[in-house]
Amino acid sequence: MKALFITVLLAFCVACGGRSTVKVGEMTTMKVNEVFDAGTVVKGEVVKASFVVKNTGDAPLVISEVRPSCSCTVADKPTEPIAPGMSTTIVAKVETANVSAKSITKSVTLVTNTEGSTKVLLIKAKIK
Repeated sequence: MKALFITVLLAFCVACGGRSTVKVGEMTTMKVNEVFDAGTVVKGEVVKASFVVKNTGDAPLVISEVRPSCSCTVADKPTEPIAPGMSTTIVAKVETANVSAKSITKSVTLVTNTEGSTKVLLIKAKIK
């Protein structure tokens, strides 16, 4: 029985070994290009903006929310914490079909476990 318990415990430890553990209140730092300039796009085109987010701190980076500025913008949110030294890409898509202006500036706000807790990312484009 003892051997079975040790085997199960070892299997559990091996299965969980690659994951980052996050402690409540643990802060970190990150680096991200804050502006994506799509240049000139044709009205109706979907602008696909990619933002590479790198954890530059010593604790796992948790992105708890990704909030677009309007309903024409949709962004993905990482499901797992980003380990120290690692990166992930956040993709935001902006629908330009109903845009009447000649240029757009949309934002996506990240809520994270960093000092300041929010980071605003901008997506810019000229509409033709």
